[in-house]
Amino acid sequence: MEIIIRKAVPGDIDRLMRIFSIAREFMKASGNPNQWINGYPQVDLISREIADGHCFVCVNEDDGIIVATFCLIKGPDPTYSYIEDGTWPDDEPYYVIHRLAADGSVKGITSACIEWSLRVSPCLRADTHKDNKIMQHLLEKNGFVRCGIIYVANGTPRIAYQRSKSDKQ
Repeated sequence: MEIIIRKAVPGDIDRLMRIFSIAREFMKASGNPNQWINGYPQVDLISREIADGHCFVCVNEDDGIIVATFCLIKGPDPTYSYIEDGTWPDDEPYYVIHRLAADGSVKGITSACIEWSLRVSPCLRADTHKDNKIMQHLLEKNGFVRCGIIYVANGTPRIAYQRSKSDKQ
């Protein structure tokens, strides 16, 4: 099965919100009930990300159904300016992968999104909640290195990661 990655458009919003709902339920069921709470990410945030050209969708080429979404945003990201219990390996320009979510119907989505993103930028950063063991595993499996702890806008900590194209075995 082939996956096509393209920019999201406003007409995708209902499907994206459904995918985020599926992802929230999956996170709760897998021991991560506190990361995407209170309906995060909300429609207005995703609508802004679409308008700004940051939101992407993964489409199953066989049937045209959107199976995943993520945002890829050019740094610097203000939440990454302060890091504790570690350090960033370099000050190279980077992009950040945010809000990666899938409906669970296709395996390998994270790897496909990362490989596609590496074609945009050789240096990527990401962060995730301490309870999101699945995302931690997927990031590390895909060559990301744990760098320390950052704090998102609401003040909660996240484990910060970075991957450069040369980091992958």
